[in-house]
This record gives sequence, C-alpha cells and structure tokens, in this order.
Amino acid sequence: MRTGILGGTFNPPHLGHLRAAQLAHDALGLDRVLFIPTNIPPHKALPEHTATAADRCEMVRLLTKDIPWAQLDTMEVDRGGASYTVDTLRALHARGETDLYLIVGTDMLMAFERIWYASDEIVQLCTLAVCARTQDDWRRLRRKAVLLHRSMHAHVELVQGPSITISSTELRQGGALRRYTAPAVADYIERNHLYGY
Repeated sequence: MRTGILGGTFNPPHLGHLRAAQLAHDALGLDRVLFIPTNIPPHKALPEHTATAADRCEMVRLLTKDIPWAQLDTMEVDRGGASYTVDTLRALHARGETDLYLIVGTDMLMAFERIWYASDEIVQLCTLAVCARTQDDWRRLRRKAVLLHRSMHAHVELVQGPSITISSTELRQGGALRRYTAPAVADYIERNHLYGY
C-alpha cells in the first residue's frame, strides 16, 4: 500500500493541510494519507492557551472524516514525549508499511538536513513528497532535491499544483476560521472556546 504521511501540530488543522494531502494523493497515486498529530514538537514550543493533544486529534478526525483516503493516526500522541519523524517511520516499517511518502512543504525541505533529527535515516525510510507554497519556490526546490539526492541518496518527488496559503498561527490569531477550515472543525473550535473563539 502506498501511504502518504502528513505530520504536524494541526493547531488547528485547516484546508491548507487538506490541500497538500490531496495534491500528493493525486500526483503520486497514494492509496491513503495518514494525518499524524505531533504530541510534543521537538523544534518549537506549543503556544500558550493551545488546544490539547486530544482536541487536535479530534479536529483532525473531523477534518478527514468524509474523505475515504484520509485518516487520523494517533501513534505520536499515543507514544508520548517529543515526536520525532524518524520514530514514526520506524514504527510504520515495523508494522509492515514500507512504501511511504512524507509530505513536506518548501521550508521543511530547504532546511531538511539541518533541522530534522536523523535526516539521513529518514530518507532511507521514505520518499519526500514536497508541496510548494508558491510557484516561485520551484527552481530552488529542484536544486535542493538534486543536492539531497547527491549527498544523502534521498528520493524527492516535487508535487505541483495550486496550494492554499494559510497558517494555523493566522487562524489562532483570529483569521477567517470558516473560510480556511472545515465546518465541523470550526464548530468544534467555537463550541469548545479554543483559541479565544
């Protein structure tokens, strides 16, 4: 089974996440995409008054519930502690899932070998599927893909298509919630008074 992996804090999950997953799913012929919420991100602190891990998982479930190829996987939250992608890839391999595509954005690829823990092992365990935020990113992404292939034998697939430029930070700060996330997620945020809504 060809599986995409989309990780992140999903704080909150939004249509940009869904769009990246859709682009990778369609371009690479993925059978499914696992949305895997981070328990504790190793590279940044979760903001104050943030949603709990349980809230973030439930919002991802709501975002993906009507999409047959998308599903929530809580393995990082269940594992506890800091969430490292390499541990998640190892766990997926241990349960027999080896045709894996890690969906990342421009910034993540450009800083890949500098900020990702065990980046050399990550590229042996999966293909990197890169979705650009803007068309202006393509030239430098192609150069970076070549460099990573030469230096780390990384397999990089560049996924083209119009992205939705929105960040979870903007939504937490009062962005157009109902424009940029699913109605069920917006309802959940408002009903539970998350992020000051």
